Amino acid sequence: MPVLPPLVLWTLGALGVVALARLMAKEYRRINDELGRARAEPAPQPVPPAPAKLKRDPQTGIYRPQ
Repeated sequence: MPVLPPLVLWTLGALGVVALARLMAKEYRRINDELGRARAEPAPQPVPPAPAKLKRDPQTGIYRPQ
């Protein structure tokens, strides 16, 4: 009779390992699909900021943004 409890524990451990492996494989596929879609899309081009209009300060002669 002492063989049954270790056998049950080994079986539960093996089932846990199988479940974990399936979960990891599913997550691996999901992440790879997401990365594949991201790689297929072109990267957005950065929009340069509009140049600031400058006005000359008559007292100092320094150009400052309006």
